[in-house]
Amino acid sequence: MSINITVWGENVHEQKIPAVREIYPDGMHETIAAGLRQDPAFTVRTATLQQPDHGLTQEILESTDVLTWWGHCAHGEVSDAIVDRVQERVLQGMGLIVLHSGHYSKIFKRLMGTSCSLTWREAGEKERLWVCNPGHPIAQGLGAYFELPNTEMYGEPFGIPTPDEQIFISWFEGGEVFRSGATWKRGNGKIFYFRPGHETYPIYHNDTVKLVLKNAARWAAPEGSRWIDSCPNVPVGKAPEKIVAKGGVLHQPGEAGFK
Repeated sequence: MSINITVWGENVHEQKIPAVREIYPDGMHETIAAGLRQDPAFTVRTATLQQPDHGLTQEILESTDVLTWWGHCAHGEVSDAIVDRVQERVLQGMGLIVLHSGHYSKIFKRLMGTSCSLTWREAGEKERLWVCNPGHPIAQGLGAYFELPNTEMYGEPFGIPTPDEQIFISWFEGGEVFRSGATWKRGNGKIFYFRPGHETYPIYHNDTVKLVLKNAARWAAPEGSRWIDSCPNVPVGKAPEKIVAKGGVLHQPGEAGFK
């Protein structure tokens, strides 16, 4: 059964900075999508900030099983209405993979309920990602660790809620460590944060990074039926057991609840 993936990219630095465009001439989103398309089980499309509805129309999200999110300099330009739309789909069961500087995206901060802040440095350091949970589906096909020769450093403290599962922890050449791969469940949806991906380094061309993203997409795909959170009013006559209404009420029969 095919897994439908939408790869969302901010697509700003690729257009403005030659060094980024040289590494990702078609945009980071297209490079990420190309890696995912190596798996015949995936049907992959891309969307960017500049498109109507940021490329995330209701119709596209309805048919998306897993959404990947990369953003950096334009988090504030993402419409709150689109964030609402994505959040609703995650709660219903759509998987969400948040990449690198997407830690500060509106959607990730909303779903985490925390600042999602961290320490950082741009010095082209080596990063060693240790596998904390070798039995996890996201870590399949990996050794004890893998390395990226040049990356931006992210360091602790990382302002996230305690992860449900810790998949990777990174060590950097300068000595810092970072919780670089973590998962959460929100509603019916699964979320994976994966740290690598600074735009001035060819991170998404790396075969191990591609493998992690393919594993993550399979893991994050919905399981079971969609959860529609509509908060319905259940009439007295439709209670599983026969009851008689007692006391006063705030709502008339069939009236929607307060939100």
